[in-house]
Amino acid sequence: MRHNKKFNHLGRTASHRHAMLANMACSLIKHKRITTTVAKAKALRKYVEPLITKSKEDTTHSRRVVFSYLQDKYAVTELFKEISVKIGDRPGGYTRIIKTGHRLGDAAEMCFIELVDFDENMAKAAVKKTTRTRRSKKSSAAVEAKAAEETSAAEASEEVSAVPAQEEAPKAE
Repeated sequence: MRHNKKFNHLGRTASHRHAMLANMACSLIKHKRITTTVAKAKALRKYVEPLITKSKEDTTHSRRVVFSYLQDKYAVTELFKEISVKIGDRPGGYTRIIKTGHRLGDAAEMCFIELVDFDENMAKAAVKKTTRTRRSKKSSAAVEAKAAEETSAAEASEEVSAVPAQEEAPKAE
């Protein structure tokens, strides 16, 4: 019976599941983004987020605890040196799952799982979203065009007034 066994077994034995999640966690730490099924990504999130939280405190004990889960010293070094520095002030939610559709062979639901602070494309999109206004596109485009015309007219008048002054200076000598 499955009483109080709420995690996804993923159709694998315990040893196979632990080895698979450790390998996926190492790949996620090294590459910052991996493609997998949604079920595996959700299981991986529960596996890797406590390890990232543990990496915020860089002690010998926490390194040994994380190494006991990952069994890859390069991934542990990357986690403690690069990732923990970048996510030091974040209180949680270190990963993001983005669904990409269904796989052709078996129609399994696929997704990306990535570390949140390491995706430059999403960071640029967030910056673009903050500049939006509630005005319609036509009126904002008209305001921008009008402002551009005013600045070009001001620059043209400055150039016209600057040109005669330069011409007059050599004649005075």
